[in-house]
Amino acid sequence: MNHARLDQLSDGIFAIVMTVLVFQIELPPIWGPIDNAGLWNEIEKLLPLLLSYILSFALLFTYWRAHHFFISVYAKNVDSKLININAIFLMFISLVPFSASILGQFSENELSVIIFGTHIILIGLCLYWMRRYVIYSEHIQNPEISKHEIRGSTVRTIVPVLFALIAIPLSFVSVKLSLTLFTLAVIFNLSSYSTKLFEKILDVFRPSTSIES
Repeated sequence: MNHARLDQLSDGIFAIVMTVLVFQIELPPIWGPIDNAGLWNEIEKLLPLLLSYILSFALLFTYWRAHHFFISVYAKNVDSKLININAIFLMFISLVPFSASILGQFSENELSVIIFGTHIILIGLCLYWMRRYVIYSEHIQNPEISKHEIRGSTVRTIVPVLFALIAIPLSFVSVKLSLTLFTLAVIFNLSSYSTKLFEKILDVFRPSTSIES
């Protein structure tokens, strides 16, 4: 398959999925006249769906950006295995409106957090699989990538998975805390300083190599 065709397919699926997300946000039929207070009450009921939309859209954006780097920037060619990994990844991506709608409609239920968190884990692991194959496969050509850049991409790929693993059992204590973890994972990947902060934290716990005279 031509590299450009794989890019076009992936971008098209991301565009469709990110658009479909907004279809969840719809006011129920209102029969008869309604005043401003009544309309506002109906809009308030959509707040969980709106927050789920924002969270899911931001997540999809971070996944699209990571996919762009791994497939369009790092990989200079594609083979059948990379295409198959990409297909599995896109299959999980296309299911985001389903898990997001469950989270939005049943935002106080632990099961909705479990479904959404498990989905994030599956997407993250598939993305990590794709990343490792692109960087380390003998069949895929890629430019020279520094260890610093590899470490940064690893952190950005794994952090949402780790946060989701924590959020799932945490939901039985507080669903709101679990949703906060999902949000923090998105903020971490959107911030350009997140990996620098992570490395500074590691430096604090890393044993010193200096030898005192």
